[in-house]
Amino acid sequence: MATCDECGKHENLPYQCRRCGNSFCAEHRLPENHDCPGLSEWNDPSGVFDSGFDDSVESEGSRASNVVDRLTGTGGPLGYFRGNMAYTFLGLMWITFALEFLVLFTLGGQAFDALFTLSSRNPLYVWTWVTSIFAHSPASFFHIVGNSIVLYFFGPLVERYVGSKKFAALFVVSGMAAGLAHVGSGMLLNPGVPTAVLGASGAVFAILGVLTVLNPSLKIYLYFLIPVPLWLFTVGFALLSTVFFLSPGTAGAVGQGNVAHFAHLVGLVIGLAYGRRVKGKQRVPNSLQFGSGGGPGGPGGPGRRF
Repeated sequence: MATCDECGKHENLPYQCRRCGNSFCAEHRLPENHDCPGLSEWNDPSGVFDSGFDDSVESEGSRASNVVDRLTGTGGPLGYFRGNMAYTFLGLMWITFALEFLVLFTLGGQAFDALFTLSSRNPLYVWTWVTSIFAHSPASFFHIVGNSIVLYFFGPLVERYVGSKKFAALFVVSGMAAGLAHVGSGMLLNPGVPTAVLGASGAVFAILGVLTVLNPSLKIYLYFLIPVPLWLFTVGFALLSTVFFLSPGTAGAVGQGNVAHFAHLVGLVIGLAYGRRVKGKQRVPNSLQFGSGGGPGGPGGPGRRF
């Protein structure tokens, strides 16, 4: 027996919405009957679900949006990516990781830096603002593994809450902002000393920041063994990152000297701010749902992983 997430009615055979993953009674099982957050992304050429909008007021902007909807909606050629951007980004991280080794072994460290590393040497290489998010230190396998675990388990929760397009924007914008902030702080605090960064931790901690605001009591397991509420982990992480950023010697003494702690903090702050912005617009998901949309500083030069 389950409880309808809309009206609280106990239901022996509940319906689960494929768009938001919540459980409903027969009366509220349709997306438009429970104000489903995924309804705005639903590609409905047959008009099964009435959106409530008058088609006569369609503008040029909405027509362009409809083209995107047809491509990425259910049944569209890019339909997989709706509801699966967290997994798409996860796949891009590992594809980029493989490409890093190919570039290193064939073109060398200079090409690696130019393609993947956001650096104070070349801050106007604007493509690295994005590629550095998906690139990870080839010297540390645990760097990409740690970010992958967080993205795999917590990314879908945030994506289900805010929608795939907003999740994608959050991930990319927070990742870029974190990287640029780290490089910028290095240029200000240590002028003349090269500063570089790569990794998705800024974006990953933005995801954790959003979840901390939406569901602070969500249990996570440190090292898959120790249960702690998410808010406690976030507070502890923020304190450690602040100490390590202000005291590089302390960070180096515990093996955290080559980590972009300021980028972590920037990503977390962005996530906390965005979480406050979107909180309360729909029910916060408490469980994972996989495949909801249709399927499941390194050798190249000075750099910091984050």
